[in-house]
Amino acid sequence: QVQLVESGGGSVQAGGSLRLSCETSEYTTNTYCVGWLRQTPGKERERIGTHYSRDGEIGYAGSVKGRFTISQDNAKNTVYLQMSSLKPEDTAMYYCAAGTNIVQCTRGDFAYWGQGTQVTVSS
Repeated sequence: QVQLVESGGGSVQAGGSLRLSCETSEYTTNTYCVGWLRQTPGKERERIGTHYSRDGEIGYAGSVKGRFTISQDNAKNTVYLQMSSLKPEDTAMYYCAAGTNIVQCTRGDFAYWGQGTQVTVSS
């Protein structure tokens, strides 16, 4: 059982920055990847980035590429989402989720989820 806890959400003005944290109970041993996703009411959930624990590979959705950066601190079992140049359309509930194998990670069918943290960007 992998537990994930997000933190760092809040309100910010457009153009600002926030850093979200996803602390996992165990990252490199029982997880294959950690993904960051977001959801706004009435819209489909969007996967915005994935960090693969084995080789450190990171993938980003086009909507955030160049503005968002994922990094990890293995000593703290934490994956970060640094968000810059935020736009009002980035307003959403942000989740981190963990996959335990390549199929889950490729499909986005994550096995474990955090509780989410709200990000609100005002214009």
